[in-house]
Amino acid sequence: MRLEEKSDARGRWTPRLSVAFVEALRNEVDRTGRRRYADRTIARVLAHLKTWSKWINRHAPFPLGDPMHKVKVSMGAPPLAVDRALTPSERRRLLDAADLLPSQGGRSRDRHRYRDAAERPQRKGYRPWRTRAIVYLLVETGMRRAAAVNADVEDVDSTRARITVREKGGAQHTYKISREGLRAAQDYVDHERAADAEVLQSPALLLPAADNARSSGRLSPVAVNRAWNEVAVKADVAGKSPHAARHAMGRHVVQKTGNVAAVQRQLGHRNASYAMQYMRVSEEELDDVVNDRSG
Repeated sequence: MRLEEKSDARGRWTPRLSVAFVEALRNEVDRTGRRRYADRTIARVLAHLKTWSKWINRHAPFPLGDPMHKVKVSMGAPPLAVDRALTPSERRRLLDAADLLPSQGGRSRDRHRYRDAAERPQRKGYRPWRTRAIVYLLVETGMRRAAAVNADVEDVDSTRARITVREKGGAQHTYKISREGLRAAQDYVDHERAADAEVLQSPALLLPAADNARSSGRLSPVAVNRAWNEVAVKADVAGKSPHAARHAMGRHVVQKTGNVAAVQRQLGHRNASYAMQYMRVSEEELDDVVNDRSG
């Protein structure tokens, strides 16, 4: 408003200025000539503005009415999200690598010190069962990192094979979890968690090491990232973040059920358009289709 209207007076905010603002966001570029703001970023900005302008107009009406009333906001699914999902092969390799951690993970790299030892000891504070449980929780539920660290022990319902967690914004969501995922969580509780829980006295399912001086009694999403990346390297899975496991679960549910509502129920999408992304055909699947022609 200050740039275009030389004033930030409320009355200068009109529907036409809102349209011009949208175009300015879409056309702004960075030093390399690329668009500065992605469509989804612009959509989030506009969604906030629509809420704000509606509130202002209700308490002190604009001369020409709500300036954001006719601005359309599309929070559609990010393009090609299905192409960022773990492939079935990557999923298998990740779980296999996670299963090897208790016996092979975190070994000292000091070959000279332990030259004559039959097996080098694990690093102090290393938690292979916890890292394994993290990978299984993400892959076998599709939950976000933040949900995994928010989960408490009492949130796990082994009888019904589900975990109820706090999601973004404080809302609760219940994820179904596979039998393998439940076993991995239970293995961590049985082998490692008790010792840390005795010191930390935290209800969190995933605990930091008790000797971590900066611990808050609950893992951080950054720690989840480190655990994921460690296993991804061992599994030779490159370029896939923990969120790729969420995309993979969405694809898996669609392929098994063909039902978008099932995806919404498992992943907790409030907007059906997010769940619809998993109905898309991936680049790899399309390649298979066009190359699989007989005659």
